[in-house]
Formats: sequence, structure tokens, C-alpha cells
Amino acid sequence: MTHDLGLATALGGGLTTALPDPPTASHQDGGSDPVPMTPLRPLAPLPGQVSATGPAAPAPAPPPALSGGADGPDALDPLIRTVLDALARGAARRGGPLPEGTPRDLAAEVVRAFTEADGDEALGLLTEVLAHGSADPADPLCAAHLHCPPLAVAVAADLAVSALNPSQDSWDQAPAATTLETLLLQELAAFVGYDPVAAAGVLTSGGTESNLMGLMLARDRVLGRAAGRQVELAGVPATGARPRIFASAAAHFSVARSAALLGLGEDAVVSVPVDHELRMLPDSLAAALRESADRGELPLAIVATAGTTDTGAVDPLGRCAELAAEYGAWLHVDAAYGGGALLSDRLAPLLDGIERADSVSLDWHKLGWQPVAAGVFLARRAETYASLARRAVYLNPQDDEEAGYPSLLGLSLRTTRRADAFKIAVTLRTLGRAGLGALVDTCHELARQGALAVRAEPRLELHAEPVLTAFLFRYVPEGADPARTDEVNAALRRRLLREGRAVVGRTELPGEGPGRVRLKLTLLNPRTSAQDVARLVRTVVAAGLAEEEGR
Repeated sequence: MTHDLGLATALGGGLTTALPDPPTASHQDGGSDPVPMTPLRPLAPLPGQVSATGPAAPAPAPPPALSGGADGPDALDPLIRTVLDALARGAARRGGPLPEGTPRDLAAEVVRAFTEADGDEALGLLTEVLAHGSADPADPLCAAHLHCPPLAVAVAADLAVSALNPSQDSWDQAPAATTLETLLLQELAAFVGYDPVAAAGVLTSGGTESNLMGLMLARDRVLGRAAGRQVELAGVPATGARPRIFASAAAHFSVARSAALLGLGEDAVVSVPVDHELRMLPDSLAAALRESADRGELPLAIVATAGTTDTGAVDPLGRCAELAAEYGAWLHVDAAYGGGALLSDRLAPLLDGIERADSVSLDWHKLGWQPVAAGVFLARRAETYASLARRAVYLNPQDDEEAGYPSLLGLSLRTTRRADAFKIAVTLRTLGRAGLGALVDTCHELARQGALAVRAEPRLELHAEPVLTAFLFRYVPEGADPARTDEVNAALRRRLLREGRAVVGRTELPGEGPGRVRLKLTLLNPRTSAQDVARLVRTVVAAGLAEEEGR
């Protein structure tokens, strides 16, 4: 039997450590022949310790630098310079809104860099590859999605959060950030028209999480009242009136996903027809609610969209609020996109009635120019948060709260949570509501100029005038049927991506059959000019002609 001891004792590091030989079995015991013991090897000396047989082992290298503490700024300074230099090199190599090449080409470069990156070179190499391989929303020809170019001041503020790493799940991990988030949410509640003292809210990862929270509170409040039980404890009842959620045909897909996650099922969502601009038809909503009630169903929630993803359409919020009150339904307004209009004196009236909603989603990483993530969920009445409250003895013990240590734990679906409020707070104090509102107005005007440029092109067809900062259109090949038109529009977009010339969105209108594919421009770069937008439109036309002619 071999005994190979690999642990040094506190007293014997570097010395031979032995155990008594175990007894060996004999023939009389029915055992085998004794096996000779292998001599024990000396244990390695501890770092810096003199060995009985040789010199001291070298001392270990110090641990890598940390971003916090007194030495943090000095440690970060050269690393930040490395990042900035690599960002510049990557952007210069890209030379446009998107790197040229296919997904396979770009993946190969990433794989190669990830494989080769090593040691001190890794940060610069991988940052350069990331910059080269990114879609740059600060480029005027990158205008596909609700994907904004973040303000430099917001990114700088976000660096402070990354360095300090506060976590919002307990006060003792984020003393200042806890207070700052509370103050920011009170200010944003006032933007919406809520009483900032009576309202409550939390920073989220975005509209998807915020919509889930709104519908979760609706489920617990409305269904719980109807069923006479705490749904968050007992679960969704298997019997009784079937709960229904009413949302437009253009509502965000997260509404249906939330219904599934909450145990209601996607079939619980009633799709309400929309008009040409993709705005919910109020008469159709009223009819759907009436028919549902006649079937004995429970109107759980109405989800009104303030800024649809494709057209920026705003549902009739005031009428939705009236119908919610009439049927006892919860009103949630998904203003992840359109909430930015609240910053603009010119556009804010589009959201009249939002102050009557029970809950609201806002995304400041869209029309707020923040780095992802900067979502916000607000509830008009703090008491509706009751079902989300949680007590974790290691995070928010009762006696700590009674002693004046606040806790945000019961306001979020998440436990560990980044201090995303900080960058928004810094931006608001730097630019003010008026400064941010001017950016919103600029992008709205760019969308109007883009629509004019589309109308001026014989091969292009505008779907509808922009409401906020996005609009739909399509390229119409000469003499093509609807199916061929769809094919050309899809292909010209991929051509632009492959060539790295422009990033244009693609979607489909509600309905059935061919002829529904549309291209989309979403103007979120306030430094873009009307000439830039016109150039983007001409680039789309050139790609369409190339596809039409088979080049």
C-alpha cells in the first residue's frame, strides 16, 4: 500500500512526515503476501520557508490589483488607458456602423482572439476585437433598434459603479446607493404624474422584467381579491373565473411571456386589434372586455403600450384607464420606449392618462441614452407591493429596519442587483429634464426628416408618419408581387449587414400572408444630421436596386 501525504502540518512543513506502517495480512489470515511500503517523499516547503534539503521556494506573486480601496484609482488608470486605446483601434478597423463580413467570419475572429489572448495582453486584444465586432449605435447609419448610443457622462458614472460594486440587496452593501435609488425613483414617479410619496418602484433590467412585475402584482391583487386567497402563497386557483389580460396586437412579446411565467398561460392574453399606426382600438378593447365578462371570465389586467417597438404608437391611455376602472382590472402601461417622451414638453401630452395607471415600465437605455441596463418599474401605490415583500434574516432583519436601516429587497424580483440608478441620477443632474428633453425632440425631428426622405424616393413606401423616433417603410421592386417584395426587403437588409454599410431594422405587420415585411429606422442618435438620415435612405435604395437586379 502506498501512502502519499500531500498536506503539510503546521510544524512540519518541509520535513518528512510519516505514519506508522499498518499491519500486513498474513497467509494465516487468508490475506495476500505483504506489500512493501513505498518510502514517503518529503513535503514541499511552504513559500519563503527554508527546506531541510534545499533553498527557500520563491515567494508568490501578489494578487491582482483591485478596483476599490485607496489603491483602486491608480490600478485602474493604466487599464482604462489600455481600454480607450483598444476602443479607438477597433473602431478604426471597423470604419462604419458594423464590421464587414458574415456571422461566421466575425465569429472566427472572436474565437481566434479568445484563444490567443493571454496575460497582460488580454484586455487590449479582446477589447479591440469587441470594438471591431460591434454594431455602433453612435454611427449615423446604425438605426435598427431601440439601442441608443449612451452619453459619455453616463458611461463615466457607470465606471464608478463598476469600481465600487455596490449591491442593492442590503443597506450594508450599498449605503449611499440605497438612498440615491430611492430619491431617483421619487423624481421619476413625479415625471409620470404619481404622488412620489405614495408611489414605489425599483430599477430593473428593462421592460421585460418591468412588465413581468406589473402583471405579477396584477395577478396577486386582482386574482387574489376575486379568489379570496393570497395567490403568491397558495398559487393560481384551478377553478373559478378564468383570468384574462388584454393587450394590443402590437404589444411587446414579454406580455405573453409574463402570462406564461405567472402560471396564467399565454392563452390568457386577449389580442386587441390595432389601427394602421399599430395603436390599440379603444372600441375593440371595450368590446373584448364586455364579451369576456359575458363569458364569466375575470378581467385581470389591461396592458397599454406607450410607444410600440416598431412605430412608437401610443395606445389611448385615458380610455384604457376608464375601462380598467369600469371592469376592476389592473392597468399597466408599458412605456419602456415612449416614457422618454415625458422629458419633452412637445411630446409629453402623447402620454396623457399615464398617471392613472396602476404600474408603469420605463427604459432609460432607450430614450434616456443610458448604458444597458436602465429599466424602471413604478407602482402608483406602495401597498400594492405587499405580495413581493420578503424577509431574509441575513439581508434585512426586522430589528435592523426598525433601527433605521432601509431595505430595497422587497421591491425587486432580484437579490443581487447593480446600482443602475447612479448613472441615471448623474445624467439627470448633469443635463436636467430640459437637456434630455431637447435630445428627445432632436431625435423626433430626425424621424420626421427621415420620413420625408422616404417619401421622396419612388422605390420606397412609407407605412405611417413617425409618432416618436421610429418609422416603418419598404422597398417596392417594380412589378413585384407581395411575396417577392418581402424577399427583396429581407435580402437588402442582409446585404447591408454583410457589407457593414448600414444597420436597418426589419419587422412584420400584424396579419396573415405575404406583403407584411417592413424595414425600420429608429433614430436615437441626437448627433445625427438630416443629411445623415437622407444618406441612410439612399443606401437602402441602392441595396434594393442591387437585389432587384440580381447583382
